[in-house]
Amino acid sequence: MATIHRTTMTPTKLELLSGWLPKQSWYVGSGETPDLVKAGGFRLDDPEGEVGIEFMVVADAAGQEPVAYLVPLGYRAAALEGAPDEALIGTSEHGVLGTRWLYDGAHDPVVLGQLRALLRGEAKPQQQNVSDTPDLTVIVHGAGAGADQGGDVRINRVLRASEAEQGASGRLVAGWTWPDGTAVRGELAAVAPR
Repeated sequence: MATIHRTTMTPTKLELLSGWLPKQSWYVGSGETPDLVKAGGFRLDDPEGEVGIEFMVVADAAGQEPVAYLVPLGYRAAALEGAPDEALIGTSEHGVLGTRWLYDGAHDPVVLGQLRALLRGEAKPQQQNVSDTPDLTVIVHGAGAGADQGGDVRINRVLRASEAEQGASGRLVAGWTWPDGTAVRGELAAVAPR
């Protein structure tokens, strides 16, 4: 299981995301520099122990209404060969592990593989900030539905709070907290029909 190190990252994840996020086609901000806060998320384990996997929810409080974004992250000890330029969020100096390459997990085969495993019910979500601790608040509705046939996975980048946790099978639902402290839940990803 993933070990969470109590150390520094320079620049921080939020600093890297503040520069990267406005360049994404799905960013709905007004073009100004985002005011990001960590709002939630969870981790998955890489069976090989090489790639750190985090599904981070950040809330942008820069606009009139806050917006929540899901950014799956792959942390690597070296550059990911063959990844498109836009996949690299940036590099950071980790106080324990040294230089880390942070990638948008939507372009990282290890991150996507473990997300598919989670949707099949074959991976266990882990707490974002505590080592070796399952996150029981992350729920997959209809585990295995479609994901076991190699179905495509849709990652919801702009998150919408939804109290209703019913609907299609193969849905990943988790919570986040708005900047005002309100806790909500919504769909983070789902198996997309082919």
